[in-house]
Amino acid sequence: MMNIVYFDLETKKSAEEVGGWENKHRMGFSFGVTYSTRDDRFRGYEEEDIPALISELRSADRIVGYNILGFDYSVLSPYTDVNLSALPTLDLMTYLHPILGFRPKLDSLAAATLKAGKTADGLKAIRWYREGNFASIALYCKEDVRITRDLHLYGCRNGFIYYTNRSNQAARVSVVW
Repeated sequence: MMNIVYFDLETKKSAEEVGGWENKHRMGFSFGVTYSTRDDRFRGYEEEDIPALISELRSADRIVGYNILGFDYSVLSPYTDVNLSALPTLDLMTYLHPILGFRPKLDSLAAATLKAGKTADGLKAIRWYREGNFASIALYCKEDVRITRDLHLYGCRNGFIYYTNRSNQAARVSVVW
């Protein structure tokens, strides 16, 4: 059985605090979550657990995430010598962007396809980090991983997902994942 690892992370700082999005590598890792299809379980990672996180990512047959090539791997890169972008990765946002002509939000795809929404956002997760509220960060990050997994599986099973178009209407896009 193929081991697909779904992955998401949260940061310590916002883009504004590090001088813009081009400095994602300076945002700092606060918490990460994976879901492994081989183990059928979620795992949470704090900063001191990053070596174990990297090990899990390296052991995956495929890593699936949302904007992980453009964001998560950049945030994680200062913590490892591993070339994360060389790992077998499916970035759902990177896949959809050229097809749709815009960068759809995960929340929009989840609402249109799964009739579910995100429970918070990255700025709220940063606030929780500063408050020491790791339980809330963990739940939020786990929920994002669950949504990413379910969206990916929906596309695999059906050959399409739904998104909200610029006219604010649900539309269908074919996917080959």
